[in-house]
Amino acid sequence: MTYVVTDNCIRCKYTDCVEVCPVDCFYEGENFLVIHPDECIDCGVCEPECPAEAIKPDTEPGLDKWLKINAEFAQIWPNITVKKDEMEGAKEVDGEEGKYEKYFSAEPGKGD
Repeated sequence: MTYVVTDNCIRCKYTDCVEVCPVDCFYEGENFLVIHPDECIDCGVCEPECPAEAIKPDTEPGLDKWLKINAEFAQIWPNITVKKDEMEGAKEVDGEEGKYEKYFSAEPGKGD
């Protein structure tokens, strides 16, 4: 099992989760975070820290797409280990449906 970041992170990008991760397995895109599935130790401390409830165990049904997205972009985006401010307007888009199709950017973030 590993944890994955799902679509509600898009355009919110709260980083409370990266601060508690003991193995620094989060990677930063322009408007989204991902977890490297091979680095995640399945401890689960990140899941309750996410204000958007965007982090889920990959054992939940229907998360195959998100496991692939997390694995793909963790290979190319920079590592992030410190908390940053959420994105402008994060609260307005929190919970919005179809965020991946509307807003996802494959561009990397800045990392640490």
